[in-house]
Amino acid sequence: MSDTPPDHLSTNPKSPHFDMEVLQRGIGIRFKGRERKDVEEYSISEGWIRVAAGKSRDRHGNPLTIKLTGEVEAWFENPTPDAEDKGNEDKTTEAE
Repeated sequence: MSDTPPDHLSTNPKSPHFDMEVLQRGIGIRFKGRERKDVEEYSISEGWIRVAAGKSRDRHGNPLTIKLTGEVEAWFENPTPDAEDKGNEDKTTEAE
């Protein structure tokens, strides 16, 4: 798995842009220079995010969302498990 997050990602399991492995690593989003924790979906190349519009729900129980446009940055909050294992292997070989 790469160290750059995907260009388009959604938290909705019914979306074609949903990826559980990526979401489990944790994604940080900065929108217009401010960190956001309430992002439902984002696209870096198109420059937009979707956020819930209050507590409103549609008839299927999904949150109503608003699409906001602006500069979007994304990063992984947690390192890859492979990177942690490699770091531990290096430390054990140096100690011996």
